Amino acid sequence: MKKSILLSKSDFKFLNEHFEKAIMSDYNKSRLRAEIKDATIFNDEDLPANVVSLHTEATIVSTADHKEFVFKVVKPKDADIKVQKVSIFAPISIALLGYQTNDLINWEMPDGIKEFKILKVRRLTASES
Repeated sequence: MKKSILLSKSDFKFLNEHFEKAIMSDYNKSRLRAEIKDATIFNDEDLPANVVSLHTEATIVSTADHKEFVFKVVKPKDADIKVQKVSIFAPISIALLGYQTNDLINWEMPDGIKEFKILKVRRLTASES
């Protein structure tokens, strides 16, 4: 059985409010819709610290070429790729949202389905997000 993603109440609310406006592929949209529907919802303060959510920094590695990536998941208005701030609706954020350290993720990226492993998750401070 596939595990359900873990979401904070505020992330769940944000995703539901902005989901239809988000620009993403049909594949990612249908997959995210299903994952949100089956998600385990936590009070914000009870969400485990190793879960990728809004206002976290994730370190991941591609299982294909072992390249590491670090980025911060932020609201669309705060996204700035030059400082590794990625919109919560970007393909990589959607792929990782609700997953935990050591989880393997398969997701559709612009160049096909890719697999990533989550190495580390860190909550951002207020000044970072």
